[in-house]
Amino acid sequence: MFLGKRIKELREEQALLQRQLAASLEIDTPMYSKIERGERNAKREQIVKLAKLLNTDKNELLAMWLAGQVYDLVKNEKVAQSALKMVENELI
Repeated sequence: MFLGKRIKELREEQALLQRQLAASLEIDTPMYSKIERGERNAKREQIVKLAKLLNTDKNELLAMWLAGQVYDLVKNEKVAQSALKMVENELI
């Protein structure tokens, strides 16, 4: 959701093919395509590697990856906003 769109933008800006990034991540192209479409979650270590391959800020991609993880966990919870506010207060 958050990450897929961004890595697709970065890949296209650099005129890279999905298969090139997939090969560098040692996964098949369909799996990489699912990551870009938000149908599959990337692993943390893949995000770090993607940041290097796409010449972008690792922390930006990691934040997007983590936001996606959190979203997937709370999206169907009625008390999601309350829970997120509690976490935010704890992190401050």
